[in-house]
Amino acid sequence: MPSEPLPPESAPAGAVPPEPDSERHPIRALQALGQSVWYDHIHREMVRSGELARLVEEDGLSGVTSNPTIFEKALATGQAYQQAIETHWERGCRDPRELFFALAVEDVQEAADVLRPVHEASGGRDGFVSLEVSPSLAHDEEGTVAEAKRLFRRLGRPNVMIKVPGTLEGVRAFRRLTAAGVHVNVTLLFSVDRYRRVAEAWMAGLEDRMARGEDPAAVRSVASFFVSRVDTAVDRFLRHRLGEVARQEGLLGRTAIANAKMAYRHFLEWTGGERWRRLAAAGAAPQRLLWASTGTKDPSLSDVHYLEALIGPDTVTTVPPATYRAFKEHGRVAPTLTQGMSEAEAHLARIAEAGVDLEAVTDRLEEEGVDAFARSFKALLRTLEGRLEQAAGEAVAG
Repeated sequence: MPSEPLPPESAPAGAVPPEPDSERHPIRALQALGQSVWYDHIHREMVRSGELARLVEEDGLSGVTSNPTIFEKALATGQAYQQAIETHWERGCRDPRELFFALAVEDVQEAADVLRPVHEASGGRDGFVSLEVSPSLAHDEEGTVAEAKRLFRRLGRPNVMIKVPGTLEGVRAFRRLTAAGVHVNVTLLFSVDRYRRVAEAWMAGLEDRMARGEDPAAVRSVASFFVSRVDTAVDRFLRHRLGEVARQEGLLGRTAIANAKMAYRHFLEWTGGERWRRLAAAGAAPQRLLWASTGTKDPSLSDVHYLEALIGPDTVTTVPPATYRAFKEHGRVAPTLTQGMSEAEAHLARIAEAGVDLEAVTDRLEEEGVDAFARSFKALLRTLEGRLEQAAGEAVAG
């Protein structure tokens, strides 16, 4: 398979963050411990109003993630996109799917331009903005590879990542995309076993690049490991199975963190191995774990429960707006990720004794995640279809 070139570079925009004052600023304190903070939200007004640039300059924010649900909410509210929709209609766009990608590409390009100085200052480690392939391709390896390459070329920025779901087909696509030089954010990861496959695919894709005489340092990736949804599913079972005992024994709200710690333990294992050392010697960068779904869904837990428990080096945490604000206000920063590894392992053994089949839970969460994004994408297309009809009606009336 021929190699895909990296996208052409564009002029930088935005500003390089000032030197951190980590003692007084929780977001910067995370960065001082080696954890990058990305914003799990994108909206045209956020970029064009200067809000994103402000977060970069004041907080040191170093990336943005998106998904179909985020875009659905952005496009369904307010009039921020209406003029752009009318413009695309006037240019002949009549297909909702084509319109979505036109709007999304514009948003991601503009956000990437704001974050470009971060990308350059970090040596390509940070400053990324993510855009997801169509959810309908979750089990289509060939379709995923083709669409990811098209989007990467179309975005035309060195600091964009294409999100690919971590299904079995998605993992195979990820290896091929890595070999082709496409930056990928592997998303919807819930199980340590699936993460092992992703780490293997990352190394194999880099080895494929090297076998073709291409630079492994030219491509970056993150593995988005989902957190809070695991507790939602497991705690529901534990409350049903054990009743009040689940709370008394401190079993609730702990499984997701324990699961994530086991994923990080594997990260330490593979990055400490001989195979990775050979790749690193050739200039390759490790695929960092990214903690996703970090907003707290259980009201009995702290609103920064997951952020505080998963702080460690060579990781990224992507944070929704409400949780981001809460962490800035009262987040406590300490190197917690490597603490309590044995306790995390013991907790997973304890819930298994209680009847929790964690593998079955994470398999179901993957299926539900794919389905949820597919529903959001369909709803988004229905919204855009209505907006196109509105534009057509206004054109006729005019």
